[in-house]
Amino acid sequence: MTLTVLAFAQSQDQFGFSRREVEACPEDTPRGLLLRLNPAADLAHLRVALDCEFAGWDQPLGNARELAILPPVSGG
Repeated sequence: MTLTVLAFAQSQDQFGFSRREVEACPEDTPRGLLLRLNPAADLAHLRVALDCEFAGWDQPLGNARELAILPPVSGG
């Protein structure tokens, strides 16, 4: 399946793109997929969302069509 990976803010610098189409399997996880794209990636302060819903790092992608890499957010 083809998955659209979106990177926002600092994660664009870490991964080198803002949008990228990648091949993935439903049993792949966000952690596995992103480490395949950048084995040196520091995921500690990032969050991910699958199809606009926050997801866990080790949750299977299932039938998701989009994965977003979200940096920490501050607000007030």
